[in-house]
Amino acid sequence: MKKDVLMQVSLVIPGRNCAATLKACLESVIPALQANHSPLVEVLFIDDGSTDDTASIAQDLPITYVRGEGKGPGAARNLGWRRAKSDLVWFIDSDTVAAPDALEKLLPHMENEKVGGVSGSYENAVPESLLACLIHEEIIERHLAMPTEVNFLATFNVIYRRDILEELGGFDERYLKAQDAEFSFRVMGLGKKLHFEIESKVAHHHVTQLGKYLKVQRQQGFWRVYLHLEHQGHSTGDSYSNLLDHIQPPLAMLCLASLPLVLFDISGFWLVAPCTITTALFVILFALQFPLTLKLVRRTKDKKYWAFAPLSFLRAFWRGVGMSLGTCDYALKKKSPD
Repeated sequence: MKKDVLMQVSLVIPGRNCAATLKACLESVIPALQANHSPLVEVLFIDDGSTDDTASIAQDLPITYVRGEGKGPGAARNLGWRRAKSDLVWFIDSDTVAAPDALEKLLPHMENEKVGGVSGSYENAVPESLLACLIHEEIIERHLAMPTEVNFLATFNVIYRRDILEELGGFDERYLKAQDAEFSFRVMGLGKKLHFEIESKVAHHHVTQLGKYLKVQRQQGFWRVYLHLEHQGHSTGDSYSNLLDHIQPPLAMLCLASLPLVLFDISGFWLVAPCTITTALFVILFALQFPLTLKLVRRTKDKKYWAFAPLSFLRAFWRGVGMSLGTCDYALKKKSPD
């Protein structure tokens, strides 16, 4: 029987090789799916070419399982919303666990027809991991500073109108990272507003291994080049990040580029000793980590968050490497014939 509610929502969850987190994710939303008068009318899990037990876990639960082609999260999300039957499409990630009221907190924003989408915030699903805590508390610090009306929505917990998805052709499947920002910018180009609701939360299984985290940061740097070159006017910051965040990866690359100067420290040739220039660049980059680090320590009242400074310092280099690779890749593709 069709649910008698004002607004109906389809939930799309993309995932690949997510057997470790998928069951908890799906079980967190099934109660709303089965409840009377719930706005949630269907849950679609899009399996983006998994090779582990993901498929069997999803198929054992009362949700709709859709096999994707392994083309990435953008393609999986597009496959999902195109199969959805509701006018509102809610997206969460397969490594999150939705709070019972996560959807309820988002929906009031969609009563305003001028709002094209609304996203929520995080809880930390792995509080025993120092790395996960550092990642999480940085995100929360940024979320606490965000207003209701924003210019960027993340896809880990977001609702978009189906007609907007149709008009824009969905997510740009080229982007393996930063596709959420890319789509946000196009939605705003339609004259629609984007809202942020910090009270709507999903618990995220943040990465707990430093190597995996830095790999993701390199990928983020790579795709940010495409994002800012194809959507100019956002490179100085957005609702989530600011200019100081955006200058750190280029500054990190400048630090590395200055290292060879130390080998050419010829007396009288330089106005300032090259080693002094290099040292100053590294010191400036490290100093840029302390405003946010201090905020984390003050808010949490926990000294372990001083560890954020060296983590974000290291992250700047990996993002910088990604941006360098992305710049080269973008330039080469621009020179290549169609």
